[in-house]
Amino acid sequence: MFFTEDFLHYVWKFRLFDRTELKTADGEELEVQSAGLHNTHAGPDFHNARIRIGDTTWAGNVELHTSSSEWQKHGHNVDKAYDNVILHVVYNDDEPVILTNGRPLPTLILKDRINPELFTRYHQLVFGNQTIIPCEGSIATIDKLTMHNWLTRILVERLEKRSESVIAALNKNRGDWEETFYQFLAANFGFKVNALPFELMAKSLPQNILAKHKNNPLQIEALIFGQAGLLSVEIEDDYPRALKQEYAFLRKKYGLEPVDAHLWKFMRMRPQSFPTIRLAQFAGLVVQSNHLFSKILEVKEIKNLREMFSAIPVNSYWDDHYRFDKTSKPSSKIMGQASVNTLLLNTEVLFLFSYGKHLQIQHYISRSLKLLENIPAEKNNITIDFANLGVETETAFESQALLELKNNYCDHKKCLHCSVGIKILKPS
Repeated sequence: MFFTEDFLHYVWKFRLFDRTELKTADGEELEVQSAGLHNTHAGPDFHNARIRIGDTTWAGNVELHTSSSEWQKHGHNVDKAYDNVILHVVYNDDEPVILTNGRPLPTLILKDRINPELFTRYHQLVFGNQTIIPCEGSIATIDKLTMHNWLTRILVERLEKRSESVIAALNKNRGDWEETFYQFLAANFGFKVNALPFELMAKSLPQNILAKHKNNPLQIEALIFGQAGLLSVEIEDDYPRALKQEYAFLRKKYGLEPVDAHLWKFMRMRPQSFPTIRLAQFAGLVVQSNHLFSKILEVKEIKNLREMFSAIPVNSYWDDHYRFDKTSKPSSKIMGQASVNTLLLNTEVLFLFSYGKHLQIQHYISRSLKLLENIPAEKNNITIDFANLGVETETAFESQALLELKNNYCDHKKCLHCSVGIKILKPS
């Protein structure tokens, strides 16, 4: 069976090897007082280990390899960063190791000290014939406390990674949180299918221009539909003609260039999700709320956050239209709860977390996690698969964590870096 360095790291980290009468490859008595801290970055595998060899206690780094000859293959023999390694832990000892200062490196061989049953369980977990996730036959047996703690940790990992794009955009916007939030919110109004043109539209129409027309809804709508490129065709109805006339003046005044209209997608979409309706709703939100990000920071009640999106006023023209010049059966254009939840999840939660993380204000991080606990879980292939395995989700807190678990741990078979995998492998 295939032996991996990852497994060796796991065995060393949790000291899951026979520790009776330990000796180095040279026959010196050895005691592992501390395995050290696992280093997941460049450099030796474990830092700050504490080892007694003979009568001398050493503190320093430990390097692990499946075979000792890998020391040279990996170039450690010419890298002075490895001169402070105090112990080489290997499965097979096929070559002595000499440090760049000429000192022989003490070696611990684990080949005959690892329980074969432990390795068999690991091999079945990581290299088995599972179809969904490696631990699909065992995950339902994990206790709730272990599962909750692990999901919380990887949820924060997910938010930290996603917040990187927020901070990158914030830097481009010279530290302007309002403008950055406005751009992300616009992209999320596109709901994946039209996210790109929505984002391009927002970046082509700075929020400070919209702020100058906050008391004139028609001009706000003209700017948004005009920059979306949807007013460049011949139009007959009075409302869009008024928009076109307003936009012609404002475009010249501000030197604006609209996005290409062909970027917008209408095909195979429910009319309620047509980009024209989303743009109308976005315009209504801009009219209704200036300084949106400041309002998000101030609003403490989740129901009030929902109300900001679920009660967006749109121009009455859209009561019986989905596109310009095409009358339709009258219908409400109020945004549905599923869409509101998506906006809360992908914008409000993300920005509260990013803001708190960037400024080191725990209050906003906690609010972002609390908000997730009050948003229903998403229904997708991943959450359905986990439900079939006995892992139910009720909130977005759980479903977002499961997305991170599946995409960045299960799919890469990082079972030895996962609390669930470690719990399953842990000797009884």
